[in-house]
Amino acid sequence: MNSHSHEENSIINKLLIILFTFPTERSGLPKSYSGIGKKLEIMYRVRIHAGTVGLVFKNGNYARVITAGKHWINFREQVLKYDLSQAFSAPKALEILLKDETLANMLHVVEVNDNEIVLLYENNNFKCVLKAGRYTFWKDLIDYKFVTVDLSKIEITENVSKALFSNMQLRQYIRMFEVAAFEKAIMIVDDEFVKILEHGTYHFWKNEQTIKISKADMRQLQLEIAGQELLTKDKATVRINFYAQYKVTAIETALMHNKDYEKQLYIILQLALRAFVGGYTLDELLEQKETIAGAVLNDVKAQASKLGVNVLHTGIRDVILPGDMKDIMNQVLIAHKKAQANVVTRREETASTRSLLNTAKLMEDNSMLFKLKEMEYVEKIADKIGEITVAGNGNVIEQLKDIFSVNK
Repeated sequence: MNSHSHEENSIINKLLIILFTFPTERSGLPKSYSGIGKKLEIMYRVRIHAGTVGLVFKNGNYARVITAGKHWINFREQVLKYDLSQAFSAPKALEILLKDETLANMLHVVEVNDNEIVLLYENNNFKCVLKAGRYTFWKDLIDYKFVTVDLSKIEITENVSKALFSNMQLRQYIRMFEVAAFEKAIMIVDDEFVKILEHGTYHFWKNEQTIKISKADMRQLQLEIAGQELLTKDKATVRINFYAQYKVTAIETALMHNKDYEKQLYIILQLALRAFVGGYTLDELLEQKETIAGAVLNDVKAQASKLGVNVLHTGIRDVILPGDMKDIMNQVLIAHKKAQANVVTRREETASTRSLLNTAKLMEDNSMLFKLKEMEYVEKIADKIGEITVAGNGNVIEQLKDIFSVNK
């Protein structure tokens, strides 16, 4: 709202002096007579520049709107100037002003209800958020666009650029959830399942409705069951480290129909392992680790599917014996190995004796072979003895035999 300028007041004072000094028809100004007494209406000129408008009020009541140009205004009228690039703030009740059709056609009137906001764009650029209330903007000079948002729903169906979701003014009205590339999620609104969310970033309007996002890792996962102390069929205590590889296949079943599906899967595997280990002796357990792991896998598959999970593989990583049991097993192993060593020794001695017997039979039947054997003995003796004295009767072989026989 603008009052008269100093220059305009000065002009008005000069006009009053001229009007009361000279006849009206000589002044070149508008005139008004009403019979005898000659009633004079005093006027002043107002200039409205481009980009502004003026609202004319007479005795405090709205009279009309004037646009760019020069206008003669009655002395009893007041002109308020407005910048067309700024929002219009009504000096009187807007309902009264809008009765003037000319003025109404010059204004955008935006009504923002409760549970609504309006996104204001100026020349296709986001300007601000309008909250509940009534707003007026001048037409023509600036290209305004208004996008009404219904905050009573959560889905963002309005034509709003995602680039604005991080804008400081708009961010307070938006909820954001992110689902990683290897995840899926279920969306629960007011404690009611709505839909499954694939990977990506999701934005929803913020209101009184509650939104919960529960995620599940869709990659192949591994569950460790470590340090399980179990009793075998022969009452031996063992500690077993067991593992299982699995994948979530039905996310709604896993998250909506089961609480803590991973803990439940752990218990299922633990009980199945305990049952199978209790049906084997310690020796059978050590020999058939892979068989037991496969049996556990087959046993838990059906129960795991009710959790929305598919068990892919199971295995026994370690079977750990207590200290005293380990000593006993070591003693058994040592005795077993000694027995095996004795068997091997006896087998080799028997083979050696059989070989000597065969050699003796051959030498008995073949004198030349006997002579060759004698020469072997002579060679062995020669390696052991530094000097041998032989009598000169010529029977060297017989003497060597006698020496060999004595040494034996």
